[in-house]
Amino acid sequence: MRSAVHPLASRQHIRQEIRQRRRALSQEQQKHDAEELLIRFQQLPCVINANHIALYLSNDGEIDTQPLIDWLWQQGKSVYLPVLHPFSKGHLLFLHYTPNTRMKLNKYQIREPILDIRLVKPVNELDLVCTPLVAFDNTGQRLGMGGGYYDRTLNRWHNERLGPQPLGLAHDCQQVDSLPFEAWDVPLPEIITPSYHFTWPV
Repeated sequence: MRSAVHPLASRQHIRQEIRQRRRALSQEQQKHDAEELLIRFQQLPCVINANHIALYLSNDGEIDTQPLIDWLWQQGKSVYLPVLHPFSKGHLLFLHYTPNTRMKLNKYQIREPILDIRLVKPVNELDLVCTPLVAFDNTGQRLGMGGGYYDRTLNRWHNERLGPQPLGLAHDCQQVDSLPFEAWDVPLPEIITPSYHFTWPV
């Protein structure tokens, strides 16, 4: 279900509105959405053909990614989670994630693996980066939380088609008709929601 927002709304206003819609989903709806998303996820060629997949732990009403992670583990695939880079502001590292990984809260109060350089996977060695988002539009433009972490992570893929393909994950209610965007924003070639599989040419 597409969310109507004013065409001249600011990025921050859209963030606030869509985050509120996302958080307002009931536990039953969240569970249903997660189950439907998993079905779509399991059928994607970009997932089936990947061995090293970056995901993230859901926060702030985001669609639950734990079923995806559990299924990937069952398939024998390697899962990686983002960690805020300790020295390079605005950048992410991706650490191998298992059921026994030691975790901590980062400055955004999001759980992330405790940094262990031995577990870091270079971005260009990942096959797929599952990307969080606040909102997306009819052209694949993505609105994140404003930190630019994933835009920086995906910059080389966007400019040179090198590195892992991104895949956006979202609730249906996070789709809007059109988003304002900046030159540094990285549009996504593929987004799945509980009801739809969107693809755009790259």
